[in-house]
Amino acid sequence: MELLNMLTAALRHDIRKLFYPGLDLHTRNRASLTRFWGTGPRDVLDAGSGNGYFSWLAYQTGARVVALNYDQEQVEKARDFLIVHKGADPDRLHFEQRNLYDLTRETRTFDEIICFEVLEHLVRDRDVLAQFYRILRPGGALHLCCPHRLHPRHQAEVLDTKETGGHVRAGYTEEDYRKLLEPAGFHIASVVGIGTPAVYHSDRILRRLRNRFGDWAALPLFPITLPALWLARFNPRVPFSLYVKATKPWVPHET
Repeated sequence: MELLNMLTAALRHDIRKLFYPGLDLHTRNRASLTRFWGTGPRDVLDAGSGNGYFSWLAYQTGARVVALNYDQEQVEKARDFLIVHKGADPDRLHFEQRNLYDLTRETRTFDEIICFEVLEHLVRDRDVLAQFYRILRPGGALHLCCPHRLHPRHQAEVLDTKETGGHVRAGYTEEDYRKLLEPAGFHIASVVGIGTPAVYHSDRILRRLRNRFGDWAALPLFPITLPALWLARFNPRVPFSLYVKATKPWVPHET
């Protein structure tokens, strides 16, 4: 029985390696935003790291990555998969269980901060952004991606007013981002919409199959949906998500 369990676990990890980061097309689509990231040795914070996919992408560009996640189980799964099974250097990819509201006690600083599909879950988004600005080094960049508030999918969503894990707001528009980021001191360098109707509808079909029958049922359809990603473009008329690159200005030293 123990041997069977070991073989089953090994097979599961092999399948996960093959299809990582999974069947979620929106997550895969956000990988296109890495073109706005830096490269080479630098310190990166992944604030709200989920399954660790974007931490892994930053690691692959040469960064030293600290990945924060509120969910201890996700932390352990990401650590086990990316460090133990994919062989990432634990000195350069580090996972921690942390609440982003506790960043007031963070003493490390970073060259880049990634925060993808997280801020819409937080009531006190301004407080978190203020801490991002504080721990970001001058000249550094915040990479923020959240649902686009005007997309029909997000407009129809029932919001989680008690902040128990769901979306506390429908998302953000470019104007919303500016009202949040510029008073905090950030300079907005780029705003890009992602998530075309083709990606949205393909993902919705996959999600229905997965929710009803499990991932195995959706797997045969998955390769058919990939062209929706390959043909996806930036700035569709009403994007599913909205990305912003915001920088912390250099402050001249006083003489």
